[in-house]
Amino acid sequence: MRKTVSYVLVLAGAAVMLLPFVAALGNSLKSFTQYFQVPPEWIPDPVHWDNYAEVWRRTPFGLYLVNSVVIAVLAVAGNVLTSAMVGHALARMRLPGKQALLTMALGTMMLPTVITIVPNFLLFRSLGWLDSMLPLIVPYWLATPIGIFLMRQTFLGIPKDFEEAAGLDGANPWQVFWRIHLPLAKPALATLAVFTFTTSWKAVLEPTIYLTSPENYTLPVGVLSLKGQFVGNDQLVTAAAMMSLLPMLVVFVLAQRYFVRGTMSAGLKG
Repeated sequence: MRKTVSYVLVLAGAAVMLLPFVAALGNSLKSFTQYFQVPPEWIPDPVHWDNYAEVWRRTPFGLYLVNSVVIAVLAVAGNVLTSAMVGHALARMRLPGKQALLTMALGTMMLPTVITIVPNFLLFRSLGWLDSMLPLIVPYWLATPIGIFLMRQTFLGIPKDFEEAAGLDGANPWQVFWRIHLPLAKPALATLAVFTFTTSWKAVLEPTIYLTSPENYTLPVGVLSLKGQFVGNDQLVTAAAMMSLLPMLVVFVLAQRYFVRGTMSAGLKG
């Protein structure tokens, strides 16, 4: 009975979470008349699959997609590498004041983005980076607080036996990090990669402020710009939004098996 009740609650929660997605999918397949029909129809009849093709014909959707992919991939690579290095240093190396450094890094998580957006804008303007992808990529190459915390906690859970054995074989600290600890932290690295990808992919505020040329727009900003272009064709904007969600869904499905607790135990079993 407990299992049955648990399954019912989980299915009910899943249905509530999926409802907006299903509604948006249905709206993206409607005509303009069906889109604003009252009461609304959940299943469009007929189904207008050509809405998706129309978005590609009437907008540089492919260019927006390429821009977002480039930014997201480089952001993932930078954040995973630098956060792992900083987290490893704070967890396994003897550094003066490392606890204070960790506290300051985690303290920045309490600052809303709107507080730092103006100083960042002034900084990037002085560097001549405005209207380019650099402001959306470079900050991830300086490590992020959540990445530092996640990787530090992961490296703290690795037994010292591996490190001591590698030291007896003549491994230096970099070799211990790269060849011993990093492979054991693969689940945490994959989790951080997914978090970074989704954060970079769905970002709207920063690209809106830093990018001014349409050819540099990311996919979310491009979708927002369609609202003004497709006046009276809201179903096309919905279709574009649905297509922009697909890469995030693919990445999550491919990496969902890494979302596990006990990162250390998973690494040892491998």
